Amino acid sequence: MRKITTGLLSLVMIAGLGAFAFTACAAEDAAEKAEGQASNGAAAGGGECCKPDDTTPPLDLIAATPKGGLHNPYNDKIAEMTDVGRKKYLSAGCNGCHGGGGGGGMCPPLTNDAWVYGADDDVLFRLIALGSDELQKLGYTRVRKEVVTGPMPPFGTIIKTSDDMWKIIAFIRSVNPSSMALVDKPAQ
Repeated sequence: MRKITTGLLSLVMIAGLGAFAFTACAAEDAAEKAEGQASNGAAAGGGECCKPDDTTPPLDLIAATPKGGLHNPYNDKIAEMTDVGRKKYLSAGCNGCHGGGGGGGMCPPLTNDAWVYGADDDVLFRLIALGSDELQKLGYTRVRKEVVTGPMPPFGTIIKTSDDMWKIIAFIRSVNPSSMALVDKPAQ
């Protein structure tokens, strides 16, 4: 009987150590995953944002990045990103409202300088991903006037990755080169 009890106690202790080791490994894996996401572009707790080829969904990047923290990694490569950005712009359906070349349609032209919420990277990313109604709910206000037929719809689930969003913004900058002077000058 004593051998059985000792054996059972040994099994319980081994199982307990195994559970402890498993928990420690799981916590370490979670920390590594969070660190990997932060280095992949998501500004977890104020990390550097944003990097090329970031696969973080736009809404997740917004949730992880403080106001003013979104910066286009392609600002120094606008000319190189024009064609790929235009293709993504068209595939997301932006041309339905803003025209194929960004010259306008039923919504404001992206080629003029009256961007109603501002032209900095952070505001553009949030406006496109969240839409104008949600942006206003977060406290953003119009800083310029423009004839607008309706609210900007949210594209944060239509545009699948932050990288695709930044390439679309690079295309928008290519059709409005004067906006480059405002990429780091928040209007909000």
